[in-house]
Amino acid sequence: MSEEKIISQAVLPNGIKIIHRHRAGELSHLALMVNAGMRDEKENENGLAHFIEHMAFKGTKRRKAYHILSCLENVGGDLNAFTTKEETCIHASFLKEHINKAMDLFADVMFNSTFPENEMEKEKEVILDEINSYRDSPADEIYDEFENLLYSGHQLGRNILGTIDLVSSYTRNDIVKFQKQHYAPDRMVLACIGNISFEEFSKLAYKYFADYQGDAIPYERIPFVPNPTASRTEVRNNHLTHVIMGGLAYHYNDSRKLKMILLNNILGGPAMNSRLNLNIREKYGFAYTIESQYNAYSDTGNYTVYIGVDPHSQERSVELVYKELNKLMTQKLGTLQLSNAKKQLIGQVALSNESGMNDLLGMVRAGFYEEHIETLPETIAKLEKITSSDLLEVANEVYDREKVNLLIFRSVE
Repeated sequence: MSEEKIISQAVLPNGIKIIHRHRAGELSHLALMVNAGMRDEKENENGLAHFIEHMAFKGTKRRKAYHILSCLENVGGDLNAFTTKEETCIHASFLKEHINKAMDLFADVMFNSTFPENEMEKEKEVILDEINSYRDSPADEIYDEFENLLYSGHQLGRNILGTIDLVSSYTRNDIVKFQKQHYAPDRMVLACIGNISFEEFSKLAYKYFADYQGDAIPYERIPFVPNPTASRTEVRNNHLTHVIMGGLAYHYNDSRKLKMILLNNILGGPAMNSRLNLNIREKYGFAYTIESQYNAYSDTGNYTVYIGVDPHSQERSVELVYKELNKLMTQKLGTLQLSNAKKQLIGQVALSNESGMNDLLGMVRAGFYEEHIETLPETIAKLEKITSSDLLEVANEVYDREKVNLLIFRSVE
């Protein structure tokens, strides 16, 4: 196996897992992910993980906010961060000669942030604007509201951004308490893709990260217990009616995950020739946007079909989606159809990973759940073994109409 296909791993003495894959070229990509996100918040902490992500860049014991933001930007690099329902991540892309600078910055931001109180009030306003902006976009809002419906009564049903009242109330002590409780080194993964050897990356990881200690705080996420199938309609002052249909699917480490990814791609993936696009948008011209997604969490997952549609075409569009789901449940793919579907997914994954950053983020997240992280050739080999019968079985487990939840933001006609 060539050097560029080898994924190397190690664990620092303090518990941080490091992952590396060599890639030729001038660019390197670095990510530091914490296995803590919105799901780990108590009810009165909703939005706190996302708030911490913002505040981490506002000053450390060694750097002011300006110096943090300028450290990589001044040399043409790109620094960013995000919060999900289960993770918080800092990531950057930069020229390979700046790997020392990036590693030093990441360690400083993760372990030495001071969360200055004078910056907190300003950042609260930024996040409140983010919440309001999100509410102005029903095509975005409906996804979170659907998970609220699907995971009702569980942390996974909450919004990552939190609420206006809670975000407005947070203090520096709230941030420090949450970070101390959840940001222990043994809940972190540091990963790199770039033109650097694993030996060199390991030495830098030891230099910048190994000295940081933190108590390994035992914790257990509350498992999700499935709810009865639900549907809800809200009247909104929108031009389009927005619809999400979907239900539960497989968790991150489920052996059927790759089959579900392939099935979802056939149904309504990004390609123009997906079944939903061809048989609803192109054939009837009903939907401005129609797509399906599959999301996998640590112990559950879900699939969604989203439609942005004229209100007069809503009912017909929903029935056409059910028709496509039923086809996948009752009609096996032919040999050529299955072969083409596999080739399409392989090409999409290869193109997505070409940037390096997408490849890295998949790799760093896998570090929490997999002892052996698959390379692209290994994933392709598994994909090639999937049969039409496998897809039929998955479709019947997941797409059963009795298990489909429905959320509609109906426009005022």
